[in-house]
Amino acid sequence: MKSSLDSPGDAALGLNPDATHAEKLAHHIHNRRWWILAVVAMAQLMVVLDATIVNIALPSAQKALAFSTADRQWIVTGYALSFGSLLLLGGRVADFFGRKRVFLIGLIGFAVASAIGGASNGFGMLVTARVVQGAFGALLAPTALSLLTTTFTDPKERGKAFGVFGAIAGGGAALGLLLGGFLTQYLSWRWSLYVNLIFAIGATIGAVTFLRHDPKTEKKKLDLPGVLSASISMFSLVYGFSHAETSGWSNGITIAFLAAGIILLGAFVAIETRVVHPLLPMRVVLDRTRGGSYLSVFLAAVGMFGVFLFLTYYMQSTLGYSPVKTGVAFLPMVVVLVISASIATAVLLPRIGPKPIVVAGMLIAAVGLILLTRISVHSSYVSVILPALAVLGLGMGSIFAPSINAATAGISPEDAGVASATVNTSQQIGGSIGTALLNTLAATTATNFLAHKIPSQLLLAEAGVHSYITAFRWSALVFLVGAVISFFLLKWGKQEIGGETMHVGI
Repeated sequence: MKSSLDSPGDAALGLNPDATHAEKLAHHIHNRRWWILAVVAMAQLMVVLDATIVNIALPSAQKALAFSTADRQWIVTGYALSFGSLLLLGGRVADFFGRKRVFLIGLIGFAVASAIGGASNGFGMLVTARVVQGAFGALLAPTALSLLTTTFTDPKERGKAFGVFGAIAGGGAALGLLLGGFLTQYLSWRWSLYVNLIFAIGATIGAVTFLRHDPKTEKKKLDLPGVLSASISMFSLVYGFSHAETSGWSNGITIAFLAAGIILLGAFVAIETRVVHPLLPMRVVLDRTRGGSYLSVFLAAVGMFGVFLFLTYYMQSTLGYSPVKTGVAFLPMVVVLVISASIATAVLLPRIGPKPIVVAGMLIAAVGLILLTRISVHSSYVSVILPALAVLGLGMGSIFAPSINAATAGISPEDAGVASATVNTSQQIGGSIGTALLNTLAATTATNFLAHKIPSQLLLAEAGVHSYITAFRWSALVFLVGAVISFFLLKWGKQEIGGETMHVGI
């Protein structure tokens, strides 16, 4: 029986008629690599958008479904918990059962959960849909990145592809604010979920058309102890940081979950060094460049939330911007981010490697956040906010695209899924920590500012601005720490990764 890749035109396409299935698969992928990039980018954008698009719609959803403010956080936390805790498993599932198959399952499952969420008639239905969304997102996100990793092997083309992917990873959250504001203001909060169907249908058609099933490989046993320790550890950490955001760092439940997360993370590392077929082989993370890249993504995610979270509050609550105007205000940052990500990966990485680019990106992002500390109750967008956003876009584009590229460079196909999942896990956990840590610092600052003063509208606004400035300063410090860590961990120039000599980050 002929393979689905066999065709009478093989010779005409430059293929040896006796070529193996793997050779034909590689040839097919090469011919359709840019279409595959479009499919992967569409799926990744859908997942990244969902981290912020629902946030702007929450007040409207709360009013329509009549759930409490205490319950409201679970619409965001439920998604983050399932997504963050299942990412490593999702990446390994893709390695074991085939990327195309898992990619399609993730797409369809995410779309169905989005449709159910959009049709919700109560809090329980909506939060359940969000949890299911996160679970399928945990399948989809690492699979999308691993498809990109195994599709683009040429250094120059890989730089361009990862420039696009890095721009989506860094700028998708801002686009989510814009799209969420537009849909909520002009249609309905439900469309912040229904819009995923448009992305999913397009990506599914593209996946069926352009992707091919991976060649059969030796089936390995799933590392069940690793799965349980990793998933429960990630769940505990995400829940602990989310709980700290609302109940404080000294709360008993917060401490218990964070402690359990750290202990189980240690147990996971111990397990992975002993099992025959580990969920996360230590060779993936112990390479200095990959480890440094994971830390860079993690720290950038921690600091980045200081921009999206507090600048959104500032523009809407203090300056009185509408949701749509707030989203539009972020667009210059997205534009600069896309340009800088493309230049960083396509032009600079093949020449100088990731170290100088990522370190410079961290320092530039820190400068952008320091510029944001100039805000006041009546700041001008053009003279204060816009320059800071442009600088931040330049910095984050220089961090995310090269770091994600370097984190998956030279990885063997059998580890591509779990390496990609580790990138996503770094970003997810970093975002959770950033949200909880910065929100707690900001809230404490606002409380201290108002202490022993007679409240007034102006005083409350000033307290808010003071809290945002505090968050921006701490975020700048996070990026400075990131610059130092990146400088000492990432290597210069050519080096060995996975047994191959290559330019890191290509």
